[in-house]
Amino acid sequence: MGVPKSKVLFDKAKKIIPGGVNSPVRAFKPYPFFVSRADGSKLYDTDGNVYVDYCLGYGPLILGHAHPEVVAAVSEQLEKGGLYGTPTELELELAGLVTKLFPSIDMVRLVNTGTEATMSAIRVARGYTGRDKIVKFEGCYHGAYDCVLAKAGSGATTFGVPDSLGVPIGTTMNTLVVPFNDINAFEDVIEKEGADIATVIIEPLMGNVGIVLPKEGYLKAIRDITEESGIVLIFDEVITGFRLAPGGAQEYYGVVPDMTTLGKIMGGGFPIGAYGGRRDIMETVAPVGRVYQAGTFSGNPVSVTAGLATLRVLLRDETVYKRLASLGESIRGALKEVIEDSGIKAQANGVASMFQVFFTDRPAVDYRSVKTSDVKKFMQYHGRLMEHNVFVPPSQFETCFVSKAHTEDDVNRTVEAAKATMGSMGHDR
Repeated sequence: MGVPKSKVLFDKAKKIIPGGVNSPVRAFKPYPFFVSRADGSKLYDTDGNVYVDYCLGYGPLILGHAHPEVVAAVSEQLEKGGLYGTPTELELELAGLVTKLFPSIDMVRLVNTGTEATMSAIRVARGYTGRDKIVKFEGCYHGAYDCVLAKAGSGATTFGVPDSLGVPIGTTMNTLVVPFNDINAFEDVIEKEGADIATVIIEPLMGNVGIVLPKEGYLKAIRDITEESGIVLIFDEVITGFRLAPGGAQEYYGVVPDMTTLGKIMGGGFPIGAYGGRRDIMETVAPVGRVYQAGTFSGNPVSVTAGLATLRVLLRDETVYKRLASLGESIRGALKEVIEDSGIKAQANGVASMFQVFFTDRPAVDYRSVKTSDVKKFMQYHGRLMEHNVFVPPSQFETCFVSKAHTEDDVNRTVEAAKATMGSMGHDR
């Protein structure tokens, strides 16, 4: 049959790209497949295989791949130019929509990535408060920059190096890390360090260790404590923004932070990020204030156009989010039944259109319980699903997503693939 084209390409890639990939979580053994095109809920690789895709670019593609309205809007915009370096009405329209949808955002600044958004938000919070320390939570991932690479999730968790080489000790000395879902530990840190803490940054639900939901009342308790202490609360909604609801997790859970970071879905498959918050906080940002942040590609018209097209589709039909949640619930419910029937020790977590399977006998409620998962078993699960033409992110510590393009047939095929996969894994015990 010859050598698969994806292997040939990967062997070439390893010689000129570190690890053969441009983001660590894309690597898996024996080699990742190379995509030739995508459409709707499907990925097509260079060897002619077709996969039902639950990675969806790690979350942005809530409408699925190459949605016709997004493609048409971007194509039209490209004919008008891809970058101006000047303000556009498009930016104003997107900013207006964001401030309308998110109760925490009076003003918003567009940037290029979620990493840039969280990095900038932390800088603004420090500038606003005049304090240096920040609090983050074990397993929450806020981008690949120095001060938040302390017990981070995502690829850092996957590869066992939550504290990266090349990060000077001095850059994390002001980063305090507490367990997720442990309000007593959080209260202790605030009591001891509160006067020096500028900001608390949290994923309202942890989406970079698989998916871990907040306990009832947890987010509200954090909101109350930070408010009492004059600490800026940042919700990192790069994943959950526009995913759980039009107004993100803060709408879904009814808790309003001081600042919010966005990305992924907001760009409709193109690079984008944003940070925003209360007017008094955001008016510290240059050129109005003294907190400096800038970017050549910030608010570029192609990404903004794709984001606007995506949000218009989501907002014009009230049934979209109900249908996404229904598909997600169908998959989670079926996976729980499959796990029980197979006898494998595993958990199926999720909410709305997000889900993940953890290969552990412990409920996945925080970073430490998630870390008890059998990573080798997950990769076995991942590989066998691929044999049945179903693709999930190649990491125990990422999240699977459902899109508007997924169908009941996709879900049924996925459930059958999971049954075959779990059944064969059960026999391997």
